[in-house]
Amino acid sequence: MTSRLTLAALFAAALITPAAAAQAQPKKPLVEFEMMTWPEVKDALAAGKTTALFYTGGTEQRGPQNVNGGHNLMGRVVVRTIAEKLGDAIAMPVLPYTPNNASATLPGTIGLTPELLKGILERISEQSIATGFKTVVLMGDHGGGQPNVYAEVAKSLSEKYAAQGIKVLYCDAVYSTANADFDAYLKANGFPSSSHAGIPDTSTMLYLGDGTWVRLDQLPNAVGDPVPTGPRGAAPDPNAPPRKNNGITGDARKASKELGKKLFEMKVDYAVKQIRGMTGR
Repeated sequence: MTSRLTLAALFAAALITPAAAAQAQPKKPLVEFEMMTWPEVKDALAAGKTTALFYTGGTEQRGPQNVNGGHNLMGRVVVRTIAEKLGDAIAMPVLPYTPNNASATLPGTIGLTPELLKGILERISEQSIATGFKTVVLMGDHGGGQPNVYAEVAKSLSEKYAAQGIKVLYCDAVYSTANADFDAYLKANGFPSSSHAGIPDTSTMLYLGDGTWVRLDQLPNAVGDPVPTGPRGAAPDPNAPPRKNNGITGDARKASKELGKKLFEMKVDYAVKQIRGMTGR
């Protein structure tokens, strides 16, 4: 009798379709603007999700080991998670271009000028206000334009819409503070120095990616030019070894998913704390 019941249970389990299994899982709240319909956006606004999160990415070469769209890929997960944790926010589409310059030597970068970025940030912020959002938060995954352009746009639009109780804010903790603290952690724990296409971004892409964001066969050789230690604009050291010019600054070979998880969580937590502090919610 027991064996019959076991067989029946196994047979019933086999009849559960993937669609039915998916329906049984608890649904995550819709927080990505581009994955919502207009009635869903309208309902979300009516329910109090009136904060629009604009996260800029960037398309640029990231060394031989990382795909060019890394800032955009990481940015989408970061801003979505920030929105989920805030509870009253919608993640707007990630802006894929930021201030940068293309190169035929290291093809992979498509950039804007700071002036163009300023106009774009102003336009999309005001469009979100016209949609019904009461708070707009500007932040980014790439250093181009930060802090000057973002802070300037936030200040000017906040002043323009102050009478309507609308705020436009610049959240710099997700980029500047989180990265600085993570760099300090790496140094304190004996990791090699790196910046562009180094341990921080490579690790985050290993952690968040699906196995296609980082070329694992290139990771053992992911070391580039030394991280500059002198003042910006200083003459190069004549005794320094020849430049590799492979798109990496520093040594990324010790990048790992574990380090990526740490930096990802720092970015999200720092942003959530700063945004809540600025909005009072």
